[in-house]
Amino acid sequence: MRTVVTGGAGFVGSHLCESLLARGDVVVCIDDLSTGRPANIGHLLDDPAFTFVEADVSASLDIEGDVDVVAHLASPASPPDYHRRPLQTLAVGSRGTENGLRLAQRTGARFLLASTSEVYGDPLVHPQPEDYWGNVNPIGPRSVYDEAKRFAEALTTAYRNQLGVDTAIVRIFNTYGPRMRPHDGRVVTNFIAQALNDDPLTIYGDGSQTRSFCYIDDLVRGLVAMIDSTEPGPINLGNPVERSVAELAELVLRLTGSRSSLEYHDLPLDDPTRRRPVITRAGELLGWEPETSAEDGLARTVAYFRRRLDEVTAARAEIAGGQLDGATPVDVPGELAST
Repeated sequence: MRTVVTGGAGFVGSHLCESLLARGDVVVCIDDLSTGRPANIGHLLDDPAFTFVEADVSASLDIEGDVDVVAHLASPASPPDYHRRPLQTLAVGSRGTENGLRLAQRTGARFLLASTSEVYGDPLVHPQPEDYWGNVNPIGPRSVYDEAKRFAEALTTAYRNQLGVDTAIVRIFNTYGPRMRPHDGRVVTNFIAQALNDDPLTIYGDGSQTRSFCYIDDLVRGLVAMIDSTEPGPINLGNPVERSVAELAELVLRLTGSRSSLEYHDLPLDDPTRRRPVITRAGELLGWEPETSAEDGLARTVAYFRRRLDEVTAARAEIAGGQLDGATPVDVPGELAST
């Protein structure tokens, strides 16, 4: 198959490109490198089945030749990124999504939308099944990302219902692993970077808020399974094992051997208090479930950052004080680093 991956130089996108190439697909990676990194795809550039195009999919998405799949992962995803780029975040969720849908319509391709658990907002239903409509503040500090993804889901559904485009929607819960940026403002990377620097681990609130952390290899298996299926979704992809932020901090300290202390700050506005997916649909329709334990996945992620201590050290100044460019507390977790 020939697959177009938008946001393909990002954390999740680069792993998806790699997985598709490994099974023999031809991949066209589109990324404007606003949050994606050339280093994520550097090892793929010599593969004749891989093409990289530096472009903004919000402006246009003109791909010549046959296309079998359009996987739309492009979007700022961590709070510091979408706070710095609010209009770009809304643009890629609206115009970028429609450009991908138009490409799929023109070529007869299957269109995969990488949505997010953020569409559930600060959920009043726990755990979160796909038929829950969510509790989202449309003008709050997280709204540009949340509402961009909610609009993208509505647009994708409209193209399927009115124009007959073969579409699929996955809602991705917190995902982590190698190729994350140490300064991206997510709780896993912040804790690991702080622990490796022996800096205090910053926890907002009392640390009792929960997240469900899925390792990148497991997530990509789910994305590929959705691509290969005929299911429209939405389907949750995430690890249903719930863990508090405080428990995550203690696990990171143990795996790194760090002597860092824990430092508590006020909880940010609209920070979800609980987050855990119901993955029954994924199991029944895709035969998918996560396989990697938190201990194993975090150990691999810590090892990745240990090999890149220069990046971790460079991120130290940005993480210091609990803020990135004054945008938002750094341990407010994002969901999907698609670019």
